[in-house]
Amino acid sequence: MSVGILGTKVGMTQIFDKETGKSIPVTVVQAGPCPITQIKTKATDGYNSIQLGFAEVKEKALTKPELGHLKKSGAPPLRHLKEYRLDDVPHLEVGQVLKADLFTEGQLVDVSGTSMGRGFAGYQKRHNFKRGNMTHGSKNHRLPGSTGAGTTPGRVYPGKKMAGQYGASQVTTRKLTIVQVDSERNLILIKGAVPGKPGGLLNITPHKRVG
Repeated sequence: MSVGILGTKVGMTQIFDKETGKSIPVTVVQAGPCPITQIKTKATDGYNSIQLGFAEVKEKALTKPELGHLKKSGAPPLRHLKEYRLDDVPHLEVGQVLKADLFTEGQLVDVSGTSMGRGFAGYQKRHNFKRGNMTHGSKNHRLPGSTGAGTTPGRVYPGKKMAGQYGASQVTTRKLTIVQVDSERNLILIKGAVPGKPGGLLNITPHKRVG
């Protein structure tokens, strides 16, 4: 894993390409600042990693162990902590602050966040099932239909697509392009949509090709 950064989703807007004049839908992300709160190495912990903090809060919002951990690095009370494992020993120091300029325009990134919760959803909304006939006499409009497998085995197999909780789960959108970086205000403009609603926590990491 590469070093990433934590941020919050501000919202969506559009910008225009100077050359072609086409509109580009972008998501505005408040990325950082994220102070480094801990550095682990193979010699001390068995693996290499760095821990970042994000979103300063009041001391009463954290527990005493959390406050004690942050005071060791001289960091203020931070709501979120995230660890990034590394292959090599990082050339960084505790207390160093990572900001939006960690990324560059045109870079591909992966964005993780909690998707919007939609509560208890039915078959059509949750799994894109086809609805039944809407003609007169039909009594199967949005019903699931048969779910069992007959007399044998006489039960519903686990994992079958049925109605239930939809959304509010960890989602990663891969291979998104950074359109613009505002290092002064710590804003990153990412092409397209990212998981979650405005104000939600996001984890942005450089895209790593799989396979």
